[in-house]
Amino acid sequence: MKIKNIELKNYRNYDYLNLSFDEGVNLIMGHNAQGKTNLIEAIYISSMGKSFRTPNDRELIKFDKNASFIKVFAEKNDFNIEVEIELEKKGSNSVIKRIKKDKKNLYKTSELIKNILIVIFSPEDLKLVKEEPEKRRRFLDRELCQISPSYYDNYSNYRRALKQRNNYLKEKDINLDMLDIWDEQIVNYGSNIIKYRRSFVKKLSEISSEIHNGITDGEENIAIKYEPNVEEDIIFGKLKEKREKDIENRTTSVGPHRDDLGFFVNGIDMRSFGSQGQQRTCALSLKLAELSLIKEETEEDAILLLDDVMSELDLKRQEFLIKTLSKNQLFITTTDIDKSVLGRIEKATIYSVSNGSVNIVR
Repeated sequence: MKIKNIELKNYRNYDYLNLSFDEGVNLIMGHNAQGKTNLIEAIYISSMGKSFRTPNDRELIKFDKNASFIKVFAEKNDFNIEVEIELEKKGSNSVIKRIKKDKKNLYKTSELIKNILIVIFSPEDLKLVKEEPEKRRRFLDRELCQISPSYYDNYSNYRRALKQRNNYLKEKDINLDMLDIWDEQIVNYGSNIIKYRRSFVKKLSEISSEIHNGITDGEENIAIKYEPNVEEDIIFGKLKEKREKDIENRTTSVGPHRDDLGFFVNGIDMRSFGSQGQQRTCALSLKLAELSLIKEETEEDAILLLDDVMSELDLKRQEFLIKTLSKNQLFITTTDIDKSVLGRIEKATIYSVSNGSVNIVR
């Protein structure tokens, strides 16, 4: 899986950009706020149909323009893929999103998924272990949505039903028959989400264990555990049991929107007792396991976007990362990179980004 070319019009701080990429390592350098992350964000959107930075599509349109455009050319299984995404402002708040794949209109974002396989690794991901459960759920959803359009549909429908149920719980007069409608949807989509997550985390833990062992030279063993808020076979009963409490608190207390992930190294919970170095190693193992799992599921090497993460890792982990990912196309944004690490990269194209303009340095 490779990204060959990208074309941007009125996207973030880019007026116009047409850029081809190296099949191996693409090192995108420049000072902060010049457009490095904007560039890889656009690449990510070609995979998922949305940004990893903001839920607001209006932010992706250059502030003084009415529309923006992304076109990405990729290669998968020796076939070419062309993805076009147009965002157009509508009224004061909304945005119309048009998506095409190989010049054919797509009417659901889930139709875009599994075409271009991308994993993002940012400083936020390094804090994944110690942050609140919401961040870990977001990780699960982001990765599962990419490898499974069915999960994406279940997740989207669940979020919609959850929002409607929570809004209804804020009403002055609650009709229990109406609440049953939302409960049925929560149970239907929620139980599927739990099954997907359980299977995914089991595989993720197995792969992470081997990777983590390699990073720590055999000194540490990691186990990743899925911690569901409720089991799928009793979700209906729990919703009924907590109904009065939910009406009183005006929010839904049962369901996969309250799940968590546990990270245990040599039996110790890293969320509470891990050092910063251990927590970062867990996150690194997790991301590398994610790439392996995508390879296992799709028989394709996913593209890895490393957004300003190299400076957050020590030299040992930087070198481990580069060495391990020799088969993956890499996009690395950074203000600087250690020369000893750069020397270990056999081939890299280096880009300089300044104020929405990109030049090839090497």
